[in-house]
Amino acid sequence: MSLPPGYKWSVLLFVVLLSFAGLSQASLGDRLPEFRECVQVCIEENCHTGKAKLPFHLRLLLWNCPSECDYTCQHVITDRRVARNPPMIEPVVQFHGKWPFYRFLGIQEPFSVLFSLMNFLAHRKGMQRVREAIPARYPLRPYYLGFGYFGLASWIFSMIFHTRDFNVTEKLDYFAAGASVLYGMYYTPIRVFRLDEKTPIKQSILRLWTLVCILLYVAHVTYLTAWSWDYTYNMAANVAVGIVQNVLWSGFSIVRFRKLQKGWAAWPGLIVAWIIMAMSLELFDFPPLWGMIDAHSLWHLGTVIPTIWWYSFLIKDAQEDLSTQRMKA
Repeated sequence: MSLPPGYKWSVLLFVVLLSFAGLSQASLGDRLPEFRECVQVCIEENCHTGKAKLPFHLRLLLWNCPSECDYTCQHVITDRRVARNPPMIEPVVQFHGKWPFYRFLGIQEPFSVLFSLMNFLAHRKGMQRVREAIPARYPLRPYYLGFGYFGLASWIFSMIFHTRDFNVTEKLDYFAAGASVLYGMYYTPIRVFRLDEKTPIKQSILRLWTLVCILLYVAHVTYLTAWSWDYTYNMAANVAVGIVQNVLWSGFSIVRFRKLQKGWAAWPGLIVAWIIMAMSLELFDFPPLWGMIDAHSLWHLGTVIPTIWWYSFLIKDAQEDLSTQRMKA
């Protein structure tokens, strides 16, 4: 049996991401002696003496004197390294697991916030279109709106995390993203195998599937919270869940297109391919262009159009389903 094309690429991406996961946690910058000395001197001369007075908009976003020293020294050390040697000899390095971004109005990663906002708006507009185009009686409509609500929550917490990186904002971002990814896997088989149908067997399967997904999420959060905040595991779990969805939607796309012979029926497979290509940006991490745009922010940008496109597919698919039901009646 031949596998959908998206599956092979998903598996390859999964393996490569895992190989890079351990490397992504290393931060050479905050171990540099000159960086540590810069921060120490800054704190002693400004924070301990009480000379530092931060602008209101920085204090509003919880910047304080030590974090301001850390931010300033990141750019001082980076500028020195760039001026001293070409990037090939002394490359721009990360500090505390992040590139030295130039903030904007106190926002640590302004373009990641902007592109997260664009995704949020794409979900909000998509939900509006679902409400307008799909009648309330359609049984899959609540699941599609659920997809939107999880998407909204995920991108809200993404904006918060990229605005200010704290331990709590990082956890909320990861947990919200995990919930959104898992919900995607939850509603996918409901549509593909029509578990929404009111037959005793399918209703039993649906209840069991709902319980399984809830337990998986609880176990995921419990492991990360109570056992180990493991970046490699978190990435592996999300990619694995994404692979399941990709396989199901790619297969569904092929079957649906062959049956209907309509172009939109192939959209899920094309969207899966787009998402995989956008996700591959994470493999080519590079210092931020102009100190603001990095591979991660571009990954966020790359998901905006597929999100809009996906809602268009859900609407087309629902309308086709309703049309078929009317003809049978």
